[in-house]
Amino acid sequence: MTSQEAACFPDIVQSPPQTQKLFLYIRNRLLQLWYENPKVQLTFENALPLIEAPYNSDGPLVMRVHTYLERHGYVNFGIYKRLKPLPAKKFGKVLVIGAGISGLAAARQLQTFGMDVTVLESRDRVGGRVATFRKGSYVADLGAMVVTGLGGNPLTIISKQVNMELHKIKQKCPLYESNGNTSGLSVLVPKEKDEMVEREFNRLLEATSFLSHQMDFNYMQTKPVSLGQALELVIKLQEKQVKEQKCRHVRKIIEMQEDMKSFQNKLIGLKDSILMLQKQYKEANEVKTPRDVTSEFVVKAKQRDLQQAVKDYEELKDKLKDLEGKVTELENNPPSDVYLSSRDRQILDWHFANLEFANATPLSTLSLKHWDQDDDFEFSGHHLTVRNGYSCVPVALSEGLDIKLYTAVRQIRYSHSGVEVVTANTKSQGGNYTYKADAVLVTLPLGVLKQSPPAVTFVPPLPDWKMAAIQRLGFGNLNKVVLCFDRIFWDQTVNLFGHVGSTTASRGELFLFWNLYRAPVLIALVAGEAAQIMENVSDDVIVGRTLAVLKGIFGNNAVPQPKETVVTRWRADPWSRGSYSYVAAGSSGNDYDLLAIPVTPAPVVPGAMPQPNNLPRVFFAGEHTIRNYPATVHGALLSGLREAGRIADQFLGPPYAVPRQTPPVAHQ
Repeated sequence: MTSQEAACFPDIVQSPPQTQKLFLYIRNRLLQLWYENPKVQLTFENALPLIEAPYNSDGPLVMRVHTYLERHGYVNFGIYKRLKPLPAKKFGKVLVIGAGISGLAAARQLQTFGMDVTVLESRDRVGGRVATFRKGSYVADLGAMVVTGLGGNPLTIISKQVNMELHKIKQKCPLYESNGNTSGLSVLVPKEKDEMVEREFNRLLEATSFLSHQMDFNYMQTKPVSLGQALELVIKLQEKQVKEQKCRHVRKIIEMQEDMKSFQNKLIGLKDSILMLQKQYKEANEVKTPRDVTSEFVVKAKQRDLQQAVKDYEELKDKLKDLEGKVTELENNPPSDVYLSSRDRQILDWHFANLEFANATPLSTLSLKHWDQDDDFEFSGHHLTVRNGYSCVPVALSEGLDIKLYTAVRQIRYSHSGVEVVTANTKSQGGNYTYKADAVLVTLPLGVLKQSPPAVTFVPPLPDWKMAAIQRLGFGNLNKVVLCFDRIFWDQTVNLFGHVGSTTASRGELFLFWNLYRAPVLIALVAGEAAQIMENVSDDVIVGRTLAVLKGIFGNNAVPQPKETVVTRWRADPWSRGSYSYVAAGSSGNDYDLLAIPVTPAPVVPGAMPQPNNLPRVFFAGEHTIRNYPATVHGALLSGLREAGRIADQFLGPPYAVPRQTPPVAHQ
């Protein structure tokens, strides 16, 4: 049982293992029935006969499990055919701020639970950061674009309910680099070189992980260390090691040369000794026979000394030759002068740019310790794109909801009696309008919550712990350049191709091109530092630079003028102020949890008795409120389902609660 299930079914937790197994069987069977046909409402009445005996014998338990799964968005979510009409009488009014995925998912749920829901949206469309450009046959996603695996992903259910044309992304990604020739043409990075640098990139990431998690190197002079800092530090250490290796190499050659000098001097001395011994041997040998014993001894001694000296000479000569060979070998095989050549560094920077794209921020801003805290929760399966445009999802989710477009929220007032939300019309300069409700669900992007001066004021102000988490967590930026052509001039068999930048500073500028759609459309990505810099450059200049990169790869005459172009500026967008959240240096996954906690009118004192009538009135959803799935569409969706369950449980009561035992009535 999950921790949520344990909290909702305390009676089952305290029951024998057999009862827990029964619970798990019923829960899994109901989920299976929903997954098999998510286009039709799974009702208790229809599900019960499909649960095998003896597991269906406890009808009230099956009903409790069913209502739990429904309330918390595990079954009957998204767009499906209802078999039971919506409750005629509505209980409780909720305002949802933002018609992005999380707001729409929550609003749909709350409506099915029988609550009165109004969605307030400042834009002229639904979807938020899911936005699709459509013109004629051209389709291009300007915001969210990738479904990151279907295994376990709630979007798998949505894709069965909505006509999402999911298309696997082929991971092959050729890289092009300018080879510095006068023609200005780019060349393909050789496969071996690409793989070698990618291996080094992965080794560097592993080294930073070791620094953080094994050596606890997470602060420098009391400041949190960023991933970018750690990477550059490891690169510097590698460069230092390379220099030290070079110095050791040179020192070894010098030592060997000194040994050679010493050997040569010894050889000269031995040569002189041999000449002298030869002369002495000759003289001793010339004494006429018969020689006396002394003379014979001198001859034999001189002969022995001469032979020994010649032997020593030959051995030393061999040693000198061996040493000369070793010195030559060392001189011919010097260690690398640099850890990375400038070309290697450019390719490494491309991989860094790709990481900056994934996190929507320069690596210098990411927390070294926590930047990848959600990695263990990735879904299985291929990454996919929505060929007919991701906006088909929010459009489908918005059907049948009361949505007020062009309605910007300016102020949220909350008290023990409910909430008041002051709005302004973004289309006309009309006056303010105030909506009243029992609760408000805030799905404003983190970028809007971070804005200073605030775009939306809270009365009373949000508690310090909430504001501190909002400030600590990062909100990134990522932009796209969409080019629509009248013909395809690129390799249609690849979905991705990369462009290696010339400097570290510009590594994220137009570094990756996506070819995903049926029509001739390319999407170029602008990530890292470049994402912010390029927001201040005109469309014409950006499109011109993008075409120049393409002409460098495919040739001047191959690239036609585009028929349509779009350049995004998510940071400048007043309704998003960026693309998606990231764990900034100084932040952690815990801040996502803090952002998800609802706010009560009066502060909650830890450990103190809860105040009467101090129910939470302000709830929060969105990709920045879900620790395990941040910065994703499925994360936003799950956060909306989570908050709908929380709000409904508070105002309508949990339908799966332990049935109360009615005490027996005493007879008079």
